[in-house]
Amino acid sequence: MELSDPQMNDDDDRTAPDREWLESLDAMVAAPEHHEVLLENERVRVLDSRIKPGETVPIHTHRWASVLHILGTSDFIRYDAEGNTVFDSRTADSQIQTGAVVWSPALRPHSVENIGDTEIRVISIEVKD
Repeated sequence: MELSDPQMNDDDDRTAPDREWLESLDAMVAAPEHHEVLLENERVRVLDSRIKPGETVPIHTHRWASVLHILGTSDFIRYDAEGNTVFDSRTADSQIQTGAVVWSPALRPHSVENIGDTEIRVISIEVKD
């Protein structure tokens, strides 16, 4: 399961226009039914993200790069803010397995649709520094 945007490198989160990081698009504001804050302080925010089969997460952002611990995988499609498909797990070269720990750069406005049969569940440790 590819979770980071293949068109984005690690520097993009620092150079993206401020409009990409509107507070109203923050995951906890725009999609709180799919994200739960487990811990937050001035250095990190830890989120528990869940997407049940058939659900689509509204357009939101993840402003900070993060370490992702994959607790559940499923087929999914990521869309950009205009509704264009930017990633489809069914056509990915490789699949991330449950239990994997991976790095993700910040994610610009996007939505995610779980098109599989199982829940997607990810613990994200967003690094604010």
